[in-house]
Amino acid sequence: MNEVITRFAPSPTGLLHIGHAWSAILSHDRAKEIGGRFLLRIEDIDGTRSRPDFVEAILRDLAWLGLEWDGPVLFQAERLGLYARAIDRLKALGLLYPCFCTRAEIAASLSAPHGDARPLYPGTCRHLAPDLRDRRLAGEQHAWRLDMARALDLLSPAAEEMPEQLRHDGKLIWHDDIVGDVVATPEMHGDVILARKDAPASYHLAVTVDDAAQGVTHVVRGRDLFAATHVHRLLQALLGLPTPVYRHHALLADETGERLAKRNKAPTLQAMREAGIDGRALADDLRAGHLPIGFRLSEV
Repeated sequence: MNEVITRFAPSPTGLLHIGHAWSAILSHDRAKEIGGRFLLRIEDIDGTRSRPDFVEAILRDLAWLGLEWDGPVLFQAERLGLYARAIDRLKALGLLYPCFCTRAEIAASLSAPHGDARPLYPGTCRHLAPDLRDRRLAGEQHAWRLDMARALDLLSPAAEEMPEQLRHDGKLIWHDDIVGDVVATPEMHGDVILARKDAPASYHLAVTVDDAAQGVTHVVRGRDLFAATHVHRLLQALLGLPTPVYRHHALLADETGERLAKRNKAPTLQAMREAGIDGRALADDLRAGHLPIGFRLSEV
């Protein structure tokens, strides 16, 4: 059996809460219980919101919980060249187009939600004439979107000029330890952004490239990212990357049932640590399914 490698990949845009602890423990134990490796990756590609003090807090929180990672901490901000090469490869396949739309312009053009209840980008910039597109590229900020229809056509069994490494049986499959095999339907997300105006790579692209580069075999993360995995499976096929085994676990919620999140000012691990709570004991309680008073597993 190949070595199991998992990872915990927080963004240093705020302090961690107990929901992060839950996810980190599940990922850590998935590897360590069978002698595998647990990696720590800091997803600091958002240069406007990422802060060094939050990185330091993450390291303190994990040590307080008794979690040890293997090897050096990986920082996404140091890997921009890797993402650029992935973008260039997708451009060479004719799968990306520049998008000049502002959020306000996109919102004004949408009329109905699709897929996971979020509105799909209507493809405004996909239809720009080549000469107009080139002129705008020279002087306007832009994102790069994946032409979803073209990408799926490229993987279709009917594609005649498909590169050999992209040949597929027409179905993109990924496995989740909880729900079993899943047929990927990335089209529900529409033409997703892979490089933003303010960042060289989107979450979708960076996480897919990094998991492959680090040799991650098992991705343990929250159920809120289940839908994103459909896009990640497509990118793996397009870029010739391996597909890990996934486990999308239930999330923690407060006593009202609201999912814990940084934006909702969920109680932080730092506050618990400063209050004198024993982090290792808390981790053992979470492993045993004993949640602190006021918390429960989300049903969503």
